[in-house]
Amino acid sequence: MGGAALSIAVGLVSGVLSGAFGVGGGLITTPAIRLILGYPELVAVGTPLPVIIPTAIAGAWSYSRRGMIDVRAGLAIGFFGAPTAILGAWLSAVVGGKVVLLVTAALIAYMAVDTLLQSLRGPSDRPVAVGQTHPRRGLALAGVGIIAGLYSGFLGLGGGFVIVPVLTRWFGMDIKRAIGTSLTAVALLAIPGTIAHAYLGHIDWELAALLTLGVVPGALIGARLTQRASSRGVGVAFAVLLLITGALLAANELGLL
Repeated sequence: MGGAALSIAVGLVSGVLSGAFGVGGGLITTPAIRLILGYPELVAVGTPLPVIIPTAIAGAWSYSRRGMIDVRAGLAIGFFGAPTAILGAWLSAVVGGKVVLLVTAALIAYMAVDTLLQSLRGPSDRPVAVGQTHPRRGLALAGVGIIAGLYSGFLGLGGGFVIVPVLTRWFGMDIKRAIGTSLTAVALLAIPGTIAHAYLGHIDWELAALLTLGVVPGALIGARLTQRASSRGVGVAFAVLLLITGALLAANELGLL
């Protein structure tokens, strides 16, 4: 397969998984750019961010049409996370690409285990610290945004892999609603991260354009698939995706592949 066709195919797969799991696409695109397309570490970190924006918008629109989204929560997370996304991008340049990708792999593995445990428990067994009417809900959303923004800029992953598990665990959201809400936040978080990584020279714009050709239709397909699946099945599938991705990324950066 030619380089352009392979890049579009990577974008399509990334888009499907983004729409299905609310992770913005970078979770798959970053490892794929590094492992399959062979680009340098920091290009693999920065390039997915401009691609994430249309991907997340397309996915969020699809969830919104079916009422599977908390728009106010998503906007709040995105608003408070925007400044820390810029800080995260700067930190990625300071520590270097290999460190960023190893941290990415470790965090993905942790989120995989946590999500799997949540999915296997019944909804009534999940701890809910901040519900829909909790007086400190706004403050909690701001905290989620600050953390997700930092990870978004630092790891180039959009922040959804942090947002989705937190919304299900601490806000008591069904995973499908958490995914739709996450996509709204991810679309906002990716904008300042894109600007910062572009300034740092971490974005290959030709590659980003090719990936975008695949991600938008992929996001619509992925969102439709998830909306028709059971919540438990979605959660388990999300956890497995995280675990495999983290393991492959860590193995590559440690020279095991």
